[in-house]
Amino acid sequence: MRLISLLAAMLIGTAATAQDVPCGGSFSSFVNGLKAEAGELGHDAGAINRFFAGVQKSESVLKADRRQGIFQDPFITFSRKLISQSRLDKGRRLSKDYDAIFDRIERDYGVSRGVLLAFWAFETDYGSFQGNLNTANALVTLAHDCRRPEIFRPQVFAALSLYEQGDFDPATTTGAWAGEIGMVQMLPKDILENGVDGDGDGRVTLKTSAPDALMSGAKMLSHLGWRPGEPWLQEISLPSDFDWSQAGLQTELSVADWERLGVRARTGHLDDGRLAASVILPQGRKGPAFLAYPNFRVYFEWNQSFTYVLTAAYFGTRLRGAPVYEAGNPEQGLNGDQMKRLQANLAERGYDVGKIDGILGAGTRAAVRDMQQKLGLPADAWPTVDLLNQL
Repeated sequence: MRLISLLAAMLIGTAATAQDVPCGGSFSSFVNGLKAEAGELGHDAGAINRFFAGVQKSESVLKADRRQGIFQDPFITFSRKLISQSRLDKGRRLSKDYDAIFDRIERDYGVSRGVLLAFWAFETDYGSFQGNLNTANALVTLAHDCRRPEIFRPQVFAALSLYEQGDFDPATTTGAWAGEIGMVQMLPKDILENGVDGDGDGRVTLKTSAPDALMSGAKMLSHLGWRPGEPWLQEISLPSDFDWSQAGLQTELSVADWERLGVRARTGHLDDGRLAASVILPQGRKGPAFLAYPNFRVYFEWNQSFTYVLTAAYFGTRLRGAPVYEAGNPEQGLNGDQMKRLQANLAERGYDVGKIDGILGAGTRAAVRDMQQKLGLPADAWPTVDLLNQL
């Protein structure tokens, strides 16, 4: 089951804006425009004609692009859906099976095996389901669609480059609906820039070679800013008199400063006191609490969903031996329709909550926190029925 949000690609695009990139209109005319641009970019004319010869618009891709309701689930529900004992057991077994590869990754890139195992698990269930949609069709369809052409148009030309190298077949290469390929789901441009031959066979084959996929994923995280050997997430406990408005990724303090404010590791101890970190409360002050280190922010370069990112980061810690988080007893949150009502209400009051989609994103959390402060409520950024009723 593919779970990655299309927003995962947001930071992989170019500096072009949607207005700069032609989209929509006749699909065949659009493809002809791509072919002309490919020629201007220096691609071989014969390769261009062969690559685009069978490309078709995919309605399945467009339907999948519009359907991402799972991200409306709160963290506890979402994480319990994704993290099962069988996934834990298999991850630990694969950690042993590929121990030499993970040792090499940790030495060369400083990325913990738990991080990559979690992505491997969530993206493709450890490679068992990598998507069955034609990748060339997916990329051209999404480039033609006017929602995010600036993201996908460059990916079409990257796929063409892979084709010219012999590493992509427009007729048979398949993957996820958003055009990602392989066990850890990488877009063509990422493969060009970060593909690694991990098994030494002279090819980068992310669909069939776990060493290639894992090494490439690690290089990509390093390219995105992963800080070698540093932590990414840790469960914490907070004092009852904690200033809840300090929670959230918008506030960074040193670990030493958080300790002075009463923050404690739930097990073991906090990391280097000099590191910057943020306290995050995915379901408010009565739910789980975590300390997010700088590497946690790199996850958003891979995927833009806060719930997905936190779940992947937490699962990475579980695979490295962390205990099950303390769920607490969070206040009842909002369902999808209630969240949309809340977002619309906040937008009417001048807050930038982004799209009215029923998903508790960063903009909605910030608006909720500010409104809670104005109403004299604990400002933990967790929207409740009580808050909605007060508004």
